[in-house]
Amino acid sequence: CTSPSSRQNMLVRYFIMKSSNLQNIDISQQKGIWSTTPSNERKLNGAFWESRMVYLIFSVQGSGCFQGFARMDSAIGCEKSQEWGSAGFGGVFKVDWIQKESIPFQFAHHLLNPWNDSKKVQ
Repeated sequence: CTSPSSRQNMLVRYFIMKSSNLQNIDISQQKGIWSTTPSNERKLNGAFWESRMVYLIFSVQGSGCFQGFARMDSAIGCEKSQEWGSAGFGGVFKVDWIQKESIPFQFAHHLLNPWNDSKKVQ
């Protein structure tokens, strides 16, 4: 584990979190929690421990919008939530919602992701 003091010198990390439905976003905004697939857990936990701050930008698949963004507020634990049922999700972690607003992708088309062939961020 990396101590919080050494995290202060590291980068800020950003992740796009795609949800299959708006209900999961609503649950997250109400309860301040999120759960992702086990394949994402290692990346997110690594970023949480190695970075000063981890921001999660949420979008429902097919919506054409971002639904807001939050700061990752805890590492991902082993405890699973019944909120999302057993749809292949891993452990729950805390998120602190900063902005809860629908923002069309067109407002971010000038942002390109250098780690994804410089494709548009959406």
